Amino acid sequence: MKKIILMLFVSLIGFAAQAQEKKNKNAKADVEVKGNCEMCKKRIEKAAYSVGGVKSAVWHPEDQQLHLVFNEQKCSASDVAKAVAKAGHDTKEVKAVQEDYDKLHECCQYDR
Repeated sequence: MKKIILMLFVSLIGFAAQAQEKKNKNAKADVEVKGNCEMCKKRIEKAAYSVGGVKSAVWHPEDQQLHLVFNEQKCSASDVAKAVAKAGHDTKEVKAVQEDYDKLHECCQYDR
C-alpha cells in the first residue's frame, strides 16, 4: 500500500512540475531595433516572420520598437533579435555584424 501511495505522490509531483513549464502560445514582447525608413520596416518585419512561431511582427520607426506576438513553444524574442541582426539591424540584445550592416541601402544605414 505504501508503494502505491508513493507512486501516486511521485506522479502528482511530476505532473505539477510539467504544468509549470507550460509556455505561452501568444507571448508578447517588444524588441528595440535600429532603423530609419519604410524599407527598414519591411526588412525588419520580414526577418522577424522568418522565425518559426512568430504570429505578428510590427516595427514602428518613431519609437524603434518591434512589437511581437509569438509562440514560446517554438521560438523566443532572442531568436527574433538574432534574425533581425542577421538582416543588418542592431537590436538592444544583438548587434549586427559589420558585413550585414554594410549590405543595407544608404538610407537604411542608421547611426551606430
